[in-house]
Amino acid sequence: MEPRISLITLGVENLPRSWSFYQDGLGFPLRGESSAEVAFFDLGSTWLALFPRVELAADAGVSPEASGFSGITLAHNVRTKEQVDEVLAQASRAGAVIVRPARATDWGGYSGYFADPDGFLWEVAWNPHFWIG
Repeated sequence: MEPRISLITLGVENLPRSWSFYQDGLGFPLRGESSAEVAFFDLGSTWLALFPRVELAADAGVSPEASGFSGITLAHNVRTKEQVDEVLAQASRAGAVIVRPARATDWGGYSGYFADPDGFLWEVAWNPHFWIG
């Protein structure tokens, strides 16, 4: 297996709401392969997909019921410390819940967390030691 992630799919409760959050609120570029049933966003070498939660669970053969922390977060690294606050503010204006405001980290960076409309956690981070772009 080649080491890469090609597509991240989020199972969402309300596709139009989440589509609007990512496209209109965060400015993610929509791909032409999107349809009324699924949204695809171009994140560079990876795509983000939104698909109805119940249908995604059925496709995987698992229950759609979930509670609490799912054990995964998504991360968005930025180039400057100030951009962390800017992205968190943009997410908040788009309808995200700020789970943890930005603060200095024990690894020398600066980061905060927001939850999208379905509760998926995103870390927004500036790391002075390396850039993942």
